[in-house]
Amino acid sequence: MPQKRPPDFILILCILLLLLMGILVLATASAPFSFKITKNPNYYLIHQIIYGLIPGLILGFIFFKLHLNFLTKISLGIFLISLFAMFLVFFPYLGRESGGAVRWIELGPIAFQPSEFLKIATILYLATWLGSLKKRTFFPFLVIIALISIALILQSDISTLIIITLICFILYFCARTPLWHTILIGGVSIISLPILIKIAPYRIDRLLVFLHSEIEPLGIGYHSKQALISVGSGQIAGSGLGLSIQKFGFLPQSISDSIFAIFAEETGFIGCAFLIILFLILVQRAFSISKNLKDLSLKLIVIGIGVWISFQSFINIGAMIGVLPLSGTPLPFISYGGSHLIAELIAMGVLLNISSNG
Repeated sequence: MPQKRPPDFILILCILLLLLMGILVLATASAPFSFKITKNPNYYLIHQIIYGLIPGLILGFIFFKLHLNFLTKISLGIFLISLFAMFLVFFPYLGRESGGAVRWIELGPIAFQPSEFLKIATILYLATWLGSLKKRTFFPFLVIIALISIALILQSDISTLIIITLICFILYFCARTPLWHTILIGGVSIISLPILIKIAPYRIDRLLVFLHSEIEPLGIGYHSKQALISVGSGQIAGSGLGLSIQKFGFLPQSISDSIFAIFAEETGFIGCAFLIILFLILVQRAFSISKNLKDLSLKLIVIGIGVWISFQSFINIGAMIGVLPLSGTPLPFISYGGSHLIAELIAMGVLLNISSNG
């Protein structure tokens, strides 16, 4: 067993700063919407702290303290439970519809999105499985991808499917598998993506708006236009915390998927650069930790977490600045939503655990 080391201090500092920035920007971005809906300007902030931050920190600490051998042993159970929960959303009285999609499980006052937990569950299981195989088998890997794809396609959650598929693709490649396997998987994924876009009209609309931003600025192009206005209004130093104009009903989903645009408006280029640097440092620390690991399973877990956070951040920010289509992907640690925050803090607990004990 490797000698226990102190957890990565830079990584801890980076996580704390991201959480602090998330709370600050949510406090200012959510106030108008929160007051309009509940007459309490702090409702969504308090909800995020109680149902997202606090349980996330508790679960993150638990996963930080777990023995790594035990964590890898239970990875299959975690994955199967997460996959089963993906289909529970379709059960009467359990699933909750929102925005035309059924992606939430509702248990009394608590509602959560299973697909967010599927990300970390997939990383833990796939990394453990790939790292333990002396001879890689291509077919079981495709079965795993197929099960995940079916669950996410049924929920119309293609953005999450793209993120998880990319994570699986990179983990499979990093597990020293034959190169033709990776090329074949990549080819199938590229062919499948246009088909998935075509079968849902709203995905085609998003793509058209991305390719032709002038389309219907008050219709399907409204969200993209307002996001760019919000980001551009921030200029160099921003308008100041709490002084965003776009959060007063102009920018859709201003506390969740579009929160980066509000952050950009209030903190400007300087604030955005600082936030992006924090994400880059977090990912760099993850990859730095992976380089020093001899156990392939642990190495793949760390790589998977790094790819997840970096790619999801890129998708969210890219959509807000107009270099990617809108996707409905939350910004890690920042966007409103307890499910993704809890899952991300569990991942950080695992990452710190491996940095100390791997």
